[in-house]
Amino acid sequence: MSTRPLRIALSAAAAVLFLQTFPAGAKPGAPAAPSTGEAKKRPLTVDEIWAIERVGAPVLSPDGSRIAYTVSTYDAGENRLDTDVWTVPAAGGDPRRLTARRGSSRSPVFSPDGKRLAFVSKRDTDRQNQLYVLPLDGGEAERVTEMPLGVSSPRWLPDGQRIVFVSTVVTGAESPEATQKKVDEREKSKVKARATENRLYRFWDRWLTDDEFPHLFVVDVATRKVTDLLPGSRRLFDLQESGGRSYDLSPDGSAVVFSANSSPEPYAYLNDDLFLVSTSGGEVRDLTVANAAADSDPVFSPDGKRIAYGLQRRPDGWPDRTRLALLDVATGKTTVLTEDWDVSPSSWVFTPDGRSLVVTAEAQARTNLYAVPAAGGAPREIHRGGTVTAPRVAPSGEVFFSISSLSKPPEIAAVKPDGTGLRWLTRANDERMAGLSLGKVRDVTFEGAGGDQVQMYVVEPPGFDPRKKVPLVHLLHGGPVGTSGDAFSFRWNAHAFAAPGYLVAMVNFHGSSSFGQKWVESILGAPADRPFTDVMKATDFLIAEGSVDEGKMAAAGGSYGGYLVNWIAGHTARFTTLISHAGVYDLLGQFASDMTFGRQHSYGGYPYTNLSNVERWSPNRHAKGFSTPMLILHGERDFRVPLTQGLEIYGVLTAKEVPARLVVYPDENHWVLKGSNAKHWYGEVLGWLARWFK
Repeated sequence: MSTRPLRIALSAAAAVLFLQTFPAGAKPGAPAAPSTGEAKKRPLTVDEIWAIERVGAPVLSPDGSRIAYTVSTYDAGENRLDTDVWTVPAAGGDPRRLTARRGSSRSPVFSPDGKRLAFVSKRDTDRQNQLYVLPLDGGEAERVTEMPLGVSSPRWLPDGQRIVFVSTVVTGAESPEATQKKVDEREKSKVKARATENRLYRFWDRWLTDDEFPHLFVVDVATRKVTDLLPGSRRLFDLQESGGRSYDLSPDGSAVVFSANSSPEPYAYLNDDLFLVSTSGGEVRDLTVANAAADSDPVFSPDGKRIAYGLQRRPDGWPDRTRLALLDVATGKTTVLTEDWDVSPSSWVFTPDGRSLVVTAEAQARTNLYAVPAAGGAPREIHRGGTVTAPRVAPSGEVFFSISSLSKPPEIAAVKPDGTGLRWLTRANDERMAGLSLGKVRDVTFEGAGGDQVQMYVVEPPGFDPRKKVPLVHLLHGGPVGTSGDAFSFRWNAHAFAAPGYLVAMVNFHGSSSFGQKWVESILGAPADRPFTDVMKATDFLIAEGSVDEGKMAAAGGSYGGYLVNWIAGHTARFTTLISHAGVYDLLGQFASDMTFGRQHSYGGYPYTNLSNVERWSPNRHAKGFSTPMLILHGERDFRVPLTQGLEIYGVLTAKEVPARLVVYPDENHWVLKGSNAKHWYGEVLGWLARWFK
């Protein structure tokens, strides 16, 4: 279960600028084209998944002529993803690789004149990610910061001489030198105790007890002088995404608007507001103090007079939808543009004339591209299908974005403002994907709980013959405010689950996002009721189609999906086996989670206000019905669903002598991200299914 999501001089030999050019469609690491005699395609295995190059979001040059982006490739020997910066002409053409070093280079951003590129990298003797600047006409990348706790989210100021970035400091020791001293003292200390009186004291896989807080800084590229714009600040930025969407610069470079938590310690509640500060430093002004709920992701209009941002109306962890709003900087007046639009827009960006905002929004298990009039009016669909992220609008009005689908990994594409002329700028994985055997993806609806129509994706195995019965595997998404969407996944890839010959179902049960606010709220206070019914009815629907072997069925899920698996274990024996990754077993135990905000809405109360309802929907209260073999997987550094949740259900299953297997990853959090661990994870999961489907 998750909450709102949730960030030196170099030697000449080591810092050579790599301007490696490839023919259109060819990329490093891509397989050779299949020979004419090679008729049989390969299944999508975990090794194939980790051989896929991961193309990042587009970043436009100021004149719109070039796009910078990142490509990540897996280094099996070092067990890490290496990320390099590339560029490609916006009109199309050969991509060019700008960095080729051990480690990763991320967050590229063009200088105002388009002649330099700033990016974040950890190189050579760097202890943390630092800011580098690279001349695009040839030369070496130079490091311009030495921040002890690293750098993220760089943005050039319009003068082309200074760069704003985010870095963390230790309160009371906020200069780089003082923070470094504190960090060194902490590492050398023999006492490693952590103490707190805050409600929020750890997040995801890290503790928040070291008096470390993010600040905005400005660095002069020529002199390397660093200025802290938020001295003394103890405000938390978005903990999940490290500041990338948390702030924006005014077009004239005079001010920074940023989103941060406004509630004081001990954080009895959280509430993000928008704040404004001069790029010269000084007073920090709260622009949205009147709204008790979250205000997020500020973006200045081209004339600097308005700020677009996301507005929620219900505080205290309520799963409210986001509205797109405009704030008049001079008057403070807010105008909501999408009050009647029953979706949550995201990733908004103004068109160059300021008359519209291009946004993405989840709708019916897809993430589409829309234009929203800044003067008000109905959103206009620009592109539908797949999952669109990170739109950028060129001076010409053409929109560039990242797009993927269940069967295609992310690439960069472009479309005209009217939605015509879709074209691809990158094709990093075309040859590799063409050599894979992928089954058909179907988008179907069926009658679920309460007679409501429920959407699900069904992924067929390669060479599927509907006249033959095959095993069924449900993949249950997390959240529950989440979606099994039309997007490529490197973690729970439906085609990888289908490859052994299984029919894969991805049900967007009640509570899922992208189907309206009423759908999200329909499970509050009864988190397993309607979703469980939906999964059972989806199973009946697929069996009725005639292709499912009823003696070989499984349900697998992570986080809330794992909770639903654990609930299934106590309420039906119709499945052959179950797989619970980071699954919630004891709702009371989830008050040891990093985020306890909003759980009273999900559970129908607190333990001290409505204990009977909390226990009613806790899987551990229904252990009497456990009889189905279960695989339990968990990360030891998982603070969202603590490891004890997995250990408890494993202990109960083994005490009952129900076949069970426990797999714990000491170096993983809520997700399994390291390549070697991910391969092992797929081996455990697919091996467990094969064992019980024999």
